[in-house]
Amino acid sequence: MLGNARNRLRITLIAAATAAMAAFSMAASLAATPDEARADAAWANCPNGYVGLTYDDGPNPASTQALLNALRAGGAKATFFIWGQHAEQYPDLLKAEQSAGMWIANHTATHAHLTQIGEPAAYNEIATAQNTIKRITGQSPTLFRPPYGETNAQVKADAARLGLTEVLWSVDSQDWNGASTQQIVQAAATMRAGSIILMHDGGYQTTVSAVPQILSGLAARGLCPGRITAGAGGGAVVTAP
Repeated sequence: MLGNARNRLRITLIAAATAAMAAFSMAASLAATPDEARADAAWANCPNGYVGLTYDDGPNPASTQALLNALRAGGAKATFFIWGQHAEQYPDLLKAEQSAGMWIANHTATHAHLTQIGEPAAYNEIATAQNTIKRITGQSPTLFRPPYGETNAQVKADAARLGLTEVLWSVDSQDWNGASTQQIVQAAATMRAGSIILMHDGGYQTTVSAVPQILSGLAARGLCPGRITAGAGGGAVVTAP
């Protein structure tokens, strides 16, 4: 009974914080609020483990700040896989992601098909994005996602040369393919401990709108948003933030 009551409290805290932030999301600053502090506390207990929330292709002026507002409202962090050219266009949005405590990762410079363009072009795609992100944020990413999930031994070796761990996904939200908010939420509902979900910072309102329901659903199942890191075997794993 106590466990059920605690879980209901977590869900209520997350929902309340999300609703409060949504009311002024367009004007929200990066300063912490009491609502966010309560949401942070709601993730203090994760009996069933951690999952990775990921967003590709940003930064994007049509969605980045809205995603940050929604995630912060729920006290959650996610990994943003950065398209280098977009970072060059919108450096302030990349800095906003960093200031919001999100994890910044590499998604190549031009979103090329790495397995098709040969070497050294594939390596240069990753290295250029790495340099761009470091120049803007002052930090070098440690994670890399190949566009379209297209990879091979050479791409993995290129990433490893740059100190990057390749991250794919176990759940595809299909937001890039026109999925509705409810379909995105339903995809997230299939996550289990260690799962990584693919979503996009691509200007999709459906993706932004799904955030509160995704977070509430995770809380109801005793799961928490976690950090993606390199595991003992070199592959990506999800751990506590």
